[in-house]
Amino acid sequence: MRSIWNGAISFGLVSIPIKLVNATENHSISFRQIHRADGGRIRYRKVCELDGEEVSTPEIGKAYEDADGSMIPITDDDLAALPLPTAKTIEIVAFVPADSIDPLQMDTAYYLSAAGVPAAKPYTLLREALKRSQKVAVAKFALRGRERLGMLRVVDDVIAMHGLLWPDEIRAPESVAPETDVTVREAELDLADALMDTLGSVDLDSLHDDYRDAVEEMIAAKAEGAPAPEREPAAGEGGKVLDLMAALENSVRAAKEGRAEGDEVAEVTRLPEKKAAKETAKRAPAKRAPAKKSTAAKKTATSKPASKATARTASKTAKTSKTASKSAKKTAAKTTSKTASGARKRASA
Repeated sequence: MRSIWNGAISFGLVSIPIKLVNATENHSISFRQIHRADGGRIRYRKVCELDGEEVSTPEIGKAYEDADGSMIPITDDDLAALPLPTAKTIEIVAFVPADSIDPLQMDTAYYLSAAGVPAAKPYTLLREALKRSQKVAVAKFALRGRERLGMLRVVDDVIAMHGLLWPDEIRAPESVAPETDVTVREAELDLADALMDTLGSVDLDSLHDDYRDAVEEMIAAKAEGAPAPEREPAAGEGGKVLDLMAALENSVRAAKEGRAEGDEVAEVTRLPEKKAAKETAKRAPAKRAPAKKSTAAKKTATSKPASKATARTASKTAKTSKTASKSAKKTAAKTTSKTASGARKRASA
């Protein structure tokens, strides 16, 4: 990977020569601007507004615009002469727990590579010290004409640096939270917790950019002169506010069904023995009923087959009923036997 900055890490009196490499890359699809009438590219030319002439890149400098609109030219030599200790150095100022860094501050990520063989030993020393302390280093560095804040941490066997925004660059979340008073019921929180537990964790490596895939399919279709593929609207698209409890219940049910299909595991609810016997007794007359099918029976016959969980529950209920029936028969037989024996004794007396 090509380095974008060369310098050193200042770690007390230790100096570690390093190279700065971009740790991320953008995979977004870019578009060009065209003239809709004829499809010609729209290009921008850099023109001096004083003489109207187009200016080439080597002729372009930088300047600071004052409050009155006047331009104050600034050269690269002016910036290089600034008494800035971080001009070519990543200066570590503290070591802090990782959770003390607000994620809102995190900006671009970089990898720090040891520059040359002599830098390998101090580089490894800093990396292992960060690992053992379980802390991150807060540092200051200068890049692209400004001093920045950074956070150094270990990723695998490499020291990575996240650019951090300065604290005064984080805007306060004023007028962002809902202004109306809302009461959330315990039942709603319970359903939300159940949904969170059901969804579980995710392997981030398995996630991908569906939008980019759709754009690529659309471009390929248009290149071949075919119509763009249609898509179905996503669930909840449009931001409509629905019945919260119903939405949560449906979400939990859908998540459980999805997990059961993926893992081929269904939850089975066991009925108590008394309840199972009652349920069986209720169903028994229906089995002896005439063969005429009611409208409800027809609907049941045409509905989807019962789930594995329902089948297992019915099986266990039937077993419980059989056991209860056998127990009742044994009890009745014992009672009859005792009564007959008593009668014989009285007769003999």
